[in-house]
Amino acid sequence: MLLGLESPDDAGVYQITDEIALIQTVDFFTPVVDDPYWFGQIAVANALSDVYAMGGVPITAMNLVAFPVKDMDLSVLKDILRGGMDKLTEAGASLVGGHSVEDKELKYGLSVTGIIHPDKILAKKGFLPGDKLVLTKPLGTGIINTAIKGGLASEAIIEKATKMMARLNRSAADVMRSWRVRACTDVTGFGLLGHLCEMVMGSDYGVTLYNEDIPAYPEAREYAAMGLVPAGTYQNRKFREAFVDFDEAVDLIAQDILFDAQTSGGLMIMVHPDDAPKLVEDLHAKGEADAAVIGEVIESPKERVLVRKRSGG
Repeated sequence: MLLGLESPDDAGVYQITDEIALIQTVDFFTPVVDDPYWFGQIAVANALSDVYAMGGVPITAMNLVAFPVKDMDLSVLKDILRGGMDKLTEAGASLVGGHSVEDKELKYGLSVTGIIHPDKILAKKGFLPGDKLVLTKPLGTGIINTAIKGGLASEAIIEKATKMMARLNRSAADVMRSWRVRACTDVTGFGLLGHLCEMVMGSDYGVTLYNEDIPAYPEAREYAAMGLVPAGTYQNRKFREAFVDFDEAVDLIAQDILFDAQTSGGLMIMVHPDDAPKLVEDLHAKGEADAAVIGEVIESPKERVLVRKRSGG
C-alpha cells in the first residue's frame, strides 16, 4: 500500500509491480442538475477526477445507483446511465459492472480503478516554497447549483456550469505530466480552501492566494449576495476558517466562493515556479480557458492559508 487511510489523499494507491500501481476511488451523489443525461455525465466526471488528480489514467469503473423505482420512471435511470457511459467512453475507461439499490433518494456515481507508475504518483504533499498554484476550472458551482434548485438561475449559466462540471479533468492531467508538478488535488466538496488546508496541514509551509487571480463564475457572486449559499459551504467555513487569514479587502461573498462546495471542480496543481507560465499556456491551448496561477507556497506562516488582494500588499 503506497497511499491509504493514513493520508488525506484523493485516492488509495496499491503497488502491483515495479512499474504499475492501482489507483482506487469511489464517489456518488444526488442530482445537481435537472437533466438526467447531464447528471450522469457530471457524476462520472466527478468520480474520475480523483484518478486524474493523482496523475493516473482511469481504466475501469463500476456503477453505483440508488433509485426510487416506485416514484420515478425508469427512463430517468436509463438517461443517467447513458450519460455516464458516454463520459466513460470519452475517458477511455471500461464499465465492468455495478450495483443498484432501491432508495427514496436518487444517487449515482462510480467506483473507479486507475493505473500509474509508482514513481509518478501526485499526492497532496511534496510542494516547496516558491511553487505556484494553478487552478483549472472556475469556482462557484455549489452556489450556482443552489440557485438552480431554487429556480433562480438563468438558462445561460445553467448551460455553462453544467458543461463545465461535465468536463473531464483528463486534458489538464495530460498537460501537467509534461511539467515539474510536485503535488495536486481536485477541488470538490470541501471547496478550494478546504482542500488547500488539507495540503498545508502537516507540511512545513503555508500558501498565499491572490483573490483577484482566482477564476470564478460572476453569477456565483451575484447569487451569493442573494443568500443562495449551500449548507456545505457554511460547513466548510466552520471546519477550516481557523486556518485561513483574509485581508480586510476580501469581502464575505468572495470568502463564500472560496469555501464553496464544488461539484466536479478543477485540478489545483502545485508546480515549479519556472514551469507555471508554460503550464498555464499549455492548459489554455488544450481548452482549459479558465486556468490561472492563483497563488504560491510560502515558508511562513506554516500550515496556514493567506488570502490577499494584490493592491493590499
